[in-house]
Amino acid sequence: MSPRPFAYAALPLLLLAGCKDREITAYRAPKDPPPVMPGMPPSSGNPEAGAPASSGQDMASTAVPTASGEELTWTAPAQWTVKPAGAMRKGSFAVKGDDGDADLSITAFPGSTGGLLANINRWRGQIGLPPLAENDLAANKVHLDVGELHLDVVDFAGTAGGKPTRILGAVAPVGDNTWFFKLMGPDALVSREKPAFMEFIHTLKPR
Repeated sequence: MSPRPFAYAALPLLLLAGCKDREITAYRAPKDPPPVMPGMPPSSGNPEAGAPASSGQDMASTAVPTASGEELTWTAPAQWTVKPAGAMRKGSFAVKGDDGDADLSITAFPGSTGGLLANINRWRGQIGLPPLAENDLAANKVHLDVGELHLDVVDFAGTAGGKPTRILGAVAPVGDNTWFFKLMGPDALVSREKPAFMEFIHTLKPR
């Protein structure tokens, strides 16, 4: 009797045994992170200060050219943390506290950007306060001369996101531009930081 029929009959058994010995593994490849589009500015949770006022519209949704020309320098308090300035800021700091963080923004724009009253009222709108009339402006700001700079400083308390919120702000014409310095955050924290904010303002000078 020829051995070939036995060999053919044994072949499926050998193949089956080989498959049992071979371990099949599978893995899930991690997804690639989404690409970062070139030129995309970092997102910001707070509207910028100093854009021309337009019925409460904030700079996050409005394309506004930033100022060129004369620059300012400053010295920030040691407890303030530098943040990336972003596309529309000249400088940016985080002010941390037990009751939350405040944001210090420094911006500059060509011209008067709608005027002092319009920009102060835009700040007031960010914390739920009604706009001031022209004849109320003088009583709600303090004029401050720092070297050759002439600033108007405001301090407003209101509500944002259902929480007590305060804005300390300063506005300074510099050449053909207007510079804005705004500290916005939890009422208690910003109140405590007011001496540091005023000290910061006094360090401002042209570059």
